[in-house]
Amino acid sequence: MQNIVVTDPPRASIEDAARLGEYGVATVHEAAGRVGYLGPRLRPAWPGARIGGTAVTVVCWPGDNLMIHVAVEQCRAGDVLVVVTNSPSTDGLFGELFATALRQRGVRGVVLGCGVRDVAELQEMGFPAWSTAVSAQGSVKATAGAINVPIVLEGQVVHPGDVIVADDDGVTCVPRGRVPEVLTASAARLTKEQDSREAFRRGELGLDRYGLRSRLDEFGITYISYEDYIAKEDR
Repeated sequence: MQNIVVTDPPRASIEDAARLGEYGVATVHEAAGRVGYLGPRLRPAWPGARIGGTAVTVVCWPGDNLMIHVAVEQCRAGDVLVVVTNSPSTDGLFGELFATALRQRGVRGVVLGCGVRDVAELQEMGFPAWSTAVSAQGSVKATAGAINVPIVLEGQVVHPGDVIVADDDGVTCVPRGRVPEVLTASAARLTKEQDSREAFRRGELGLDRYGLRSRLDEFGITYISYEDYIAKEDR
């Protein structure tokens, strides 16, 4: 791994990132073609946060948060700090003091492929954080890593400047070049979902709305009365 800090990488529009954040992870993930979701292990430190921002990527060594300190200077308003370690780690590399510094720079949140701590303080100050662990285990500042290089987090490649969307459902990444397309698809999906919501409130069934009833034979599904089922089981 190169010990390198890449400065001022191109970023997606922060306005577009915010709009994707408003749509939410489930909608954006589906609109993107069911790609980009960073998996079920990334959970919010506290419930109710929802963000969309541009990625500043950080590679740290396990138990070492030196490069997060270096990364703070590279962050600007609308960013989301995305941290990985170069081998598995659950140590709490990020806490309230980092959040205080990042908030001053307009950073919208942090996504950590490691541990977070100071959860109560983060919730009190309203700073969004997602992580794969919660741990009070502290860290050192001893080993160089990299900033604003492509990283792999939970099996997904994240490039600096990509859009990160995160909420109670987890985290998803939209490549910078796909943002306009995914915005359009997200808006269309939201309209479609609203139409379905209204139909369900009227009593329509998903079997009929989604054209599934006519395909039940294809799925091998048959209907049988309770009496016939019991009689068949008793044979």
